[in-house]
Amino acid sequence: MSAAPVSVYRLPGFLPFLIARIVVVFAVQIQAIVVAWQVYDLTRDPLSLAYVGLAQFIPMLVLLMPAGDLIDRYDRKLILMLSWLVEGLCAAALLWLSLSEAAVSWYYAVLVLYGCGRAFTGPALSSLLPQIVPRERLAAAIAANSMIMRGATISGPVIGGGLYAIGGGGLTYSVCLACFLAGSALLPLVPVRYAEKMQALEATAWARFTAGIHFIRTRPIILGTISLDLFAVLLGGVIALLPIYAQKVLEVGPTGLGLLRSAMAIGEVSVGLYLSMKPFNRHVGLVMFGAVALFGVANLVFALSSLFWLSFAALVVAGGADMVSMYIRSSLVQFSTPDTMRGRVNAVNMLFIGSSNELGEFRAGTSAAWFGVVPAALIGCACTLTVTGGWMLGFKSLRRVDRFEDASPNKAA
Repeated sequence: MSAAPVSVYRLPGFLPFLIARIVVVFAVQIQAIVVAWQVYDLTRDPLSLAYVGLAQFIPMLVLLMPAGDLIDRYDRKLILMLSWLVEGLCAAALLWLSLSEAAVSWYYAVLVLYGCGRAFTGPALSSLLPQIVPRERLAAAIAANSMIMRGATISGPVIGGGLYAIGGGGLTYSVCLACFLAGSALLPLVPVRYAEKMQALEATAWARFTAGIHFIRTRPIILGTISLDLFAVLLGGVIALLPIYAQKVLEVGPTGLGLLRSAMAIGEVSVGLYLSMKPFNRHVGLVMFGAVALFGVANLVFALSSLFWLSFAALVVAGGADMVSMYIRSSLVQFSTPDTMRGRVNAVNMLFIGSSNELGEFRAGTSAAWFGVVPAALIGCACTLTVTGGWMLGFKSLRRVDRFEDASPNKAA
């Protein structure tokens, strides 16, 4: 076997895959900020923003399981390309609606179709990556992928706001359409070198849909990894509380709020860049638990701080710890899952991630309304640390994982 390349970015096909994902993430983030602005501008009703999220979330919730099944049975690259083309079609429809000054109900209809495309995108992307890069370079590829995605997530809304200010919905949705088409055009340049041979799956659709859930339930390493992410973010996230902290606790105004929003991203991108160049592969179970605990402690410092510089630094540390945790969690799920199950397992994982983000914001907001902002943040941090300790005791096999390869299905069995 030939020696591994010095850099993961030199792997054949990985750079076109990464560029394709960057431009599509830009389109997703730009479109998200602009369509929310337009819908609110048309209705002047805050509840309309809830409908924007609901129109996209419901089809994703319904289609994630069937999407995982199809991804495990057919060409993942083709499915990903088709999902991006559907999202591009939605960008074109939003462009037409923006120019024709249509009713807001048509925006919701387009977003439902957009949610259908998004249900296939996430699991297909996660399942395709291990077929592009060799197993020994997978962890570094995951780190690079996570770092790039986070960077695009940060800058996308800023670019979207600027484009909308310059040219309105016509210019913005045109750029989104071009990005979706560009990403789809780049996928044929990505060779699939490490795909395993397709195998016969369960006979009935219900058995295939539920196979991913059963697989996760019977694999403590995957179950512990995914559930730890779910509860740590659900209980301990402070992002939803930042506007209140900026206004009432730190008294820094909207400019300070923008800096606080960027602090975690700075930590995530910095650590992700380092991990993509120098990935580690020892004591990964203990390091993951340590990173989640550090995430909770950093948020605890933020919750108690009344100094802007200390709050900013705490969020940077929290972002870096979250990136380490994300790097290990994603790698463990990929290494623990056979190629024939990746679509269904990643579909369940995407459902957990989406639930933790959406419900976490709801939890933070309601806790702040009931107890006050600082007590709500403290309660969340305490819950994160408690969950981390409980999971360390309850999932001993996860705690004992030394190398990513130790989580492979054969060794786990």
